[in-house]
Amino acid sequence: MVKQTIQIYARVKPSRRPHGIYSVNNDEASSSLEIIVPRDLADGFVNNKRETYKFRFQETFDQETKQEAIFERIAKPVAESVLTGYNGTIFAYGQTGSGKTFTITGGAERYSDRGIIPRTLSYVFEELQKDSSKVYTVHISYLEIYNECGYDLLDPRHEASKLEDLPKVTIMEDPDQNIHLKNLSLQPATTEEEALNLLFLGDTNRMIAETPMNQASTRSHCIFTIHISSKEPGSATVCRSKLHLVDLAGSERVAKTGVGGQLLTEAKYINLSLHYLEQVIIALAEKNRSHIPYRNSMMTSVLRDSLGGNCMTTMIATLSLDKKNIDESISTCRFAQRVALIKNEAILNEEIDPQLMIRRLKKEIQALKDEIALLTGEQRTTELTPDELQSLEQHLHGFLEDKDPESGLDVGADMRKIQFCFLYFKRVFHEKKASDRRASSPEISTGRPATPSARPEEVKKLRDLLQQRDNEINILVSMLKKEKRRNQDEKNVPSTLLPPKTGSNREEHSAKRGPQSPATPTTRENRTSTLYRKTAEQMSLGRQEAFEIFKRDYPDRVGIEDNKALLKQRFAEAKSLGEEVNNVRQRINHLKAAVEQRRMQQAALGVSSSYEDANKYDPAEEELREQMEAEKKRYKTLFSRLKSLKTEIEHLQLLLEKAKVRLQKDFEDWWSQEAADLQNPPDVAVRSAQSPLMQHVHSISDNTDPANSSRPRSIQRPATGERASRGADTPIPLTGDSQTDADILAFVRARQNLLNRKGSGHQ
Repeated sequence: MVKQTIQIYARVKPSRRPHGIYSVNNDEASSSLEIIVPRDLADGFVNNKRETYKFRFQETFDQETKQEAIFERIAKPVAESVLTGYNGTIFAYGQTGSGKTFTITGGAERYSDRGIIPRTLSYVFEELQKDSSKVYTVHISYLEIYNECGYDLLDPRHEASKLEDLPKVTIMEDPDQNIHLKNLSLQPATTEEEALNLLFLGDTNRMIAETPMNQASTRSHCIFTIHISSKEPGSATVCRSKLHLVDLAGSERVAKTGVGGQLLTEAKYINLSLHYLEQVIIALAEKNRSHIPYRNSMMTSVLRDSLGGNCMTTMIATLSLDKKNIDESISTCRFAQRVALIKNEAILNEEIDPQLMIRRLKKEIQALKDEIALLTGEQRTTELTPDELQSLEQHLHGFLEDKDPESGLDVGADMRKIQFCFLYFKRVFHEKKASDRRASSPEISTGRPATPSARPEEVKKLRDLLQQRDNEINILVSMLKKEKRRNQDEKNVPSTLLPPKTGSNREEHSAKRGPQSPATPTTRENRTSTLYRKTAEQMSLGRQEAFEIFKRDYPDRVGIEDNKALLKQRFAEAKSLGEEVNNVRQRINHLKAAVEQRRMQQAALGVSSSYEDANKYDPAEEELREQMEAEKKRYKTLFSRLKSLKTEIEHLQLLLEKAKVRLQKDFEDWWSQEAADLQNPPDVAVRSAQSPLMQHVHSISDNTDPANSSRPRSIQRPATGERASRGADTPIPLTGDSQTDADILAFVRARQNLLNRKGSGHQ
């Protein structure tokens, strides 16, 4: 690993005017550049502006420096490190017209004006030809970033297509945060001539325009990359490195150049990307900075490794020290001083060639197979043959049947046979476990007679289970008899004493409540039915049937059904209210966005017009605000209604849960009573099943209607003695309260006596 700061160099552009406003002092270790700002008499005699600026560089190249010296002192060390396996970057930074493209690419008039890129290509291929101990491959890519969009300069469709029709280069990042460029081609180059042809092709496709500062100004950032991979013959290690040669577009002050139209758009994008580059440089220079804004622009994303990463980076600050450009040159030098504070950690890029390792491992496996075949005297295949499998199974079966504890199992030093033995033992173990589980299951055990070897606790458990099933069967038979007797009683009861049918009651009840709105079932809505299902799942089959009959004849069934229907209706209302609340909220957000847009338009108008026009009353904005206030009031109203509906829904759910608990308790009491009655004689059980209130009803019926004494007394209800049935259970609907039931029975008796008197009077 090589740790070093970014190397910075300065190059002064040749000028036809005499240069007396700067001085260069080159030492052995570093160089200093002093810039003298001439005093302007227009600022007055009292002028406290700074007149001298001094900057330090690794080396400063004056106006007479040739291209060859630039390459030897700057580019050649970086190219040598790239050939050894390190990543390298050289980029030129400066204002427009300061000589960046001439330094990186070179001039086209003379051969001696070649820049860093062609000289580096020539040097790289020359060194590759000298080194015959490794196998080298070279690939070239040429990326252009124009108006913050990436394009492949080596795409052959450049000449026949418009720039907008070409595929854009996009940045993709893998989980290890490595950058990959989609739609950027890697062109192979085996000779220097092929690499130079690719360079010329890319330079032909670059965006160049004439500006007041430069007749051939490049309007885009360009990154020429040389990818080199090397490998020694027979070695599994591959060394991969890359060299970025970056020609940045020049910054310019629009107020000074006065450009417009497309040139103005290009200048804005260029200045913006250079501003993001400076932000990254400042963030890297701060020691305690946790976030580096690489993703702000495409150029900083591509050059992430070059700026504070795995790379050996060099910067060339190009300066135009004319009097009119002195301020921009000072800004360039300040930027270079910040860049010099960044430290990079370059590592040797070596990796194992996966294809070569696969081929080597395959050869090693085959050699080991051949060696095993030589030792055993037989050629071994991947899988065992059917004859070998049959012989091995017989051998394993004999081993398992052998009662001798000293016996052993020998299958030889063959991993295929050993693996088969493990699988065989595993299969036998699972089959034995499954057979034991089937033998010990309760369903099979109850169907077999008890053997003397059975354990006492198992016998007691099975007897209890059998007794429980007998009780359930007896209770169900008793319920069927009572149901049959009740149906017969209903046929003989006078129509004046029969209550309205349940179906008509439901129709009248639904007519009072009005039409129900359909609602989709929800989680809260089905909570009570889920509890009923859980209760039924915990019961046996006989108890489940008894529970369904008991629930059908339960007195509070109508109230529970009403609460369920009301809960469905409230859920439907809450759902529609929730949707309406969301719609109102979306409209409020839309109106807010419209108000913000009007404000931005007013702010833009204030920039381009006078202060009075910017602060003028805007009726459209006022109308939007009024609409927003109205929507806010509607939102509050709907939200309060939704909140009250939530309270009502929770109350209904609580009522349903309480009704379920009460139903379960009544059923358990009734079931216990029925189970206890089965232990008594049949005649006693019938009398005990009737509550005193029901017996009183029978006595009234016998005393008041002697003509019908031969018919059954009353209709018994399969419930506890504490609660009397109503609705379809008895001819007289009772409440369960003793005082109220006594009043009802007194009224019925008086009415019956009155009817008897009227009948005798007519006779």
